[in-house]
Amino acid sequence: MSARVGVGVIGAGVISDAYLENLTSFPDVRVLAVADLDVGRAAERAELHGVPRSGGVAAVLDDPEVEIVVNLTIPAAHVEVGLAALDAGKHVWTEKPLALDRESARKLLDRAREKGLRVASAPDTVLGAGLQTARRAVDAGRIGEPRTALAIFQTPGPESWHPAPEFLFQAGGGPLLDMGPYYLTTLVQVFGAIRRVTATASRARDTRVIASGPRAGVEFAVTVPTSVMALVEFERGGSAQVVLSFDAAVKRTGLVEVTGTLGTLVLPDPNRFDGATTLHVPGVEEPETLAAEGHPATRGTGVLELARAIRSGATERASGALAQHVLDAMLSIDESAALGRSVDVTSTVEVPPALPVDWDPRTATLG
Repeated sequence: MSARVGVGVIGAGVISDAYLENLTSFPDVRVLAVADLDVGRAAERAELHGVPRSGGVAAVLDDPEVEIVVNLTIPAAHVEVGLAALDAGKHVWTEKPLALDRESARKLLDRAREKGLRVASAPDTVLGAGLQTARRAVDAGRIGEPRTALAIFQTPGPESWHPAPEFLFQAGGGPLLDMGPYYLTTLVQVFGAIRRVTATASRARDTRVIASGPRAGVEFAVTVPTSVMALVEFERGGSAQVVLSFDAAVKRTGLVEVTGTLGTLVLPDPNRFDGATTLHVPGVEEPETLAAEGHPATRGTGVLELARAIRSGATERASGALAQHVLDAMLSIDESAALGRSVDVTSTVEVPPALPVDWDPRTATLG
């Protein structure tokens, strides 16, 4: 086994470019193959990023040098592909959400435990320099004890820019399961595990039209709520108001404000890896800007952190357990909106420690 960790990517869609650009620059991992049902698309991505092999799914699963499968398939295929990777003896990094239901998520994590393998999951934006700087400020007591938060994501919807947005408006999508992981994972990093949610939801239109790209003008069905409002309560105390919408003509994204007993932090966009944090303290006229401190990497950071954790025997920070808890909370939000009452979140999770400020993805640490 090489000291460097072998990686194979399954899914050569839009997000794969960002992953491959970063992963091929990390000296602790080797990207060995790109796979897709569309083998031509896989070949294009492999050639663009200098990856030596490409093909169908077997190009990754049958490669003995691949230790981590990076699963970038559509949400409905996350568990199926993840289970196949585990059965092939591979660790799994999966795009969010971890699964579409609790049973499938448990099956995935149980299979990993049975085989002595690991499952980790996006979003890894919480490992970026921006949110890690905010996390360290909270841990240092800069706002005292966190008590409340406000999180808002509002846009007209991804059909305005995405060339094939249908899956974002079907099971596994909508603003809750598409964008919710960024915002809820960020809040869990600050407040800890979620204990109860109360929500409402609505769908503005039953159909949408693709607005750009080669399929512009194509109409498709919307089958999930496109606006969700939730009150989220945490085990350790504190609460957050969360607004997620694909219906708003006024775009308002990336807002997360956390108020504690001593002040308020305005965090960077949870869907980004960089960005400054702003500290507001009562009685102080000018807020303090906390520039992002740490590494500059983006998508794929969590894969590298997983690879290093595998080699060291440490627990990965963007763990499957964390993703499972966030999924449980999102499904509870969906259920609360449907039932018209509060729903308890029965799972829990321990919040991982912050990354050291000098953690560097582009320094070789594995020999």
